[in-house]
Amino acid sequence: MTNSHGKQVCVDYSHCDFNEVRDGSWMLELMRYAVNSAKVREVHSHVEEFDGSKSPAGFAAVVLLDESHVSAHCYYDKGILAIDAFTCGDSDPNIIIDIINKRLVSEMENIKVVGKDEILRFR
Repeated sequence: MTNSHGKQVCVDYSHCDFNEVRDGSWMLELMRYAVNSAKVREVHSHVEEFDGSKSPAGFAAVVLLDESHVSAHCYYDKGILAIDAFTCGDSDPNIIIDIINKRLVSEMENIKVVGKDEILRFR
């Protein structure tokens, strides 16, 4: 990573079809698979489902890495999902994002990427 020690990739999706099969736990497993496939070391992972009683229905999921994190936040009723991957050192968060994106697109026929940003960190 030229001129930086880290990189963060953020992707926003719309028209996400989460249901009883694809929920926050499904997303967390996909994130863990992407991290492992990218050969980045996972330190911890957690997903929190929100039933709509205090927060809007959806989830927040995170995979803590020894080099930073991957997170996902979703509002079920709005069909929106935000994912970010942040890595330091030689790991490339684009690899993690690409693996996640490929699976999302293959399983959710109406999903759309509405924004993608790449930020060099620790410059």
